[in-house]
Amino acid sequence: MSARVPFLNLRLGEDRAAVQAAIQRVIDRGWYILGPELTAFEEEFAAATGARFAVGVGTGTDAIALLLRGLGIGPGDEVITAPVSAAYSALAIQMAGATPVFADLDDRRMTLDPRAADAAITPRTKAILPVHLYGQPADLPALAALCEKRHLLLIEDACQSHFATCAGKPVGGFGAGAAYSFYPTKNLGALGDGGAITTDDAALAARLKRLRNGGQADRYRHEEFGVNSRLDEMQAAILRARLPFMPQWTARRRALAARYRHALANAGLHVPPECDPGHVYHLFPVRSSARDRTRAALAERGVETLIHYPIPLPAQPAFAGLHPAACPNGTRVANEVFSLPLHPQLTDADVDAVAAAVAAVTAT
Repeated sequence: MSARVPFLNLRLGEDRAAVQAAIQRVIDRGWYILGPELTAFEEEFAAATGARFAVGVGTGTDAIALLLRGLGIGPGDEVITAPVSAAYSALAIQMAGATPVFADLDDRRMTLDPRAADAAITPRTKAILPVHLYGQPADLPALAALCEKRHLLLIEDACQSHFATCAGKPVGGFGAGAAYSFYPTKNLGALGDGGAITTDDAALAARLKRLRNGGQADRYRHEEFGVNSRLDEMQAAILRARLPFMPQWTARRRALAARYRHALANAGLHVPPECDPGHVYHLFPVRSSARDRTRAALAERGVETLIHYPIPLPAQPAFAGLHPAACPNGTRVANEVFSLPLHPQLTDADVDAVAAAVAAVTAT
């Protein structure tokens, strides 16, 4: 049976005219790299996130890696991060030449536990990189206090948390900078890859603009080892077109999540709590000790689900050489979590249908 409620819809909707006009504008101008669309998007995105500066780069992975490098973090340094995330968070640490160290999750919030992070600090630790997973901010007040106490940098992986807030303050504003992804599935998605770094540090922003462009200070003069990672004009224009829709799209995500929470209150699975009203619901994860059976039964009823993320990072072959410490909460989450459909195009009737299917499946 084909999915009656598909997991995601990436087709253009109410933003169609704006996106098509943006694409045509770039084509008509004939300027495709490091042009006026990128400059304008960087200014608009910085303002929307509450940061002084934004630097557009090729991917969210590059955003993390370049931010680390821009802050002087590299070989010999350790960066503490969460054990459940897309692997790119930790791979970006390695791209910068540093070593990722995994500290366990807060089982309730499913983000980096400040107490576990504290216990993982060594003389080589230079930074803590929490991941605001599924759109729920990590415990930033506690992590910021820990970093201040232990003289460490706080760097936010905000790739899944565009315009979230924590304790009433925008994410990205608690530390030295934040990394964002504009992969098409993100809350603010491009029609291809893209990323950005936000910071309030003018000198850091200037260095990041050099690093993303081969380390060039001016044309053909390379001051330092850089990379080729630039948010192109087409994606910048598309993101500019979609940026004004974000308040209503975020409100819709929150409304759908609230509807799920009400409908699933007595279902036979665990719905993780909303730990901060600033949650932006990039995904709607739930947990079940019978995950595979539950997902299969939902699929039979026409509900498409996905797992984010089934293998904890300490168990990934890519990090085996690090001999990572066990993260039992992270392992448990990775074994139980899966995501129900949630995106702005979803209707109330869709949510009700999913919730009814969940109730029928978990009652058996």
